[in-house]
Amino acid sequence: QVQLQESGPGLVKPSQTLSLTCTVSGGSITTSDYAWSWIRQPPGKGLEWMGVIAYDGSTYYNPSLKSRTSISRDTSKSQLSLQLSSVTPADADVSYCAEAGSSSRNYSYALHCWGKGPLVTLSS
Repeated sequence: QVQLQESGPGLVKPSQTLSLTCTVSGGSITTSDYAWSWIRQPPGKGLEWMGVIAYDGSTYYNPSLKSRTSISRDTSKSQLSLQLSSVTPADADVSYCAEAGSSSRNYSYALHCWGKGPLVTLSS
């Protein structure tokens, strides 16, 4: 069964970019079975879809976050990554989640959420 596990704490780099990485197991990120999304929940709001990377590497983003969001993958390491640039305190005070969803159905196979801010670390 597909699993998602965080790979170290989230990092806020000196460039003010939030970086989150998770490792996929139990499934391949390159097969058409899965679509890999990043979701977050800002304080006082519902879940917000940030973007998705498809099995072929194609990316699609929420228009409200498109200019600041970058989703990528490392197929050799079976990892998914999220970068959110120009981070503000409002961006840090949220829960970020990686999801393995169906490419063809409205179905979620797995979901992993970081804590609300506690795993975000300022790099140096």
